[in-house]
Amino acid sequence: MSIRRRFKSDDTELDTGPLNDILFILMFFFLIISTMANPNVIKMNNPHATSDTKAKQSVIVSIDKNRHIFLGQQKIVFDSLESLLKGRLRVGDSIKPAVVINADSLVSWGDIVRVMQVAKKLGATTSASVRNMK
Repeated sequence: MSIRRRFKSDDTELDTGPLNDILFILMFFFLIISTMANPNVIKMNNPHATSDTKAKQSVIVSIDKNRHIFLGQQKIVFDSLESLLKGRLRVGDSIKPAVVINADSLVSWGDIVRVMQVAKKLGATTSASVRNMK
């Protein structure tokens, strides 16, 4: 008895018929989808200006680690902050003035909030940044 099998390597072929069918269907699918996708359907609303553009006025108030308050480069005391800010802010304009508060990280939040309250009382918006100052 012969247990060995004979392999014929000459007749080995791979049937690519189903692969061709799948590729044809995929090509047809992407061709139809690409014609349906229209990039011009996105509608965008462009902003319209209602008034003249004006630069937003901002005043910088700095507080160092020793709780010294600076209005711009000028060192001031807290009691005179309201009157000096009132002189620098133009509250009657159509654009709301802004007060930017730069504070050292060692300053208590109470000092920053007091400056914010003075600015809000004068009708200005406030923003604060806390960082290590040297």
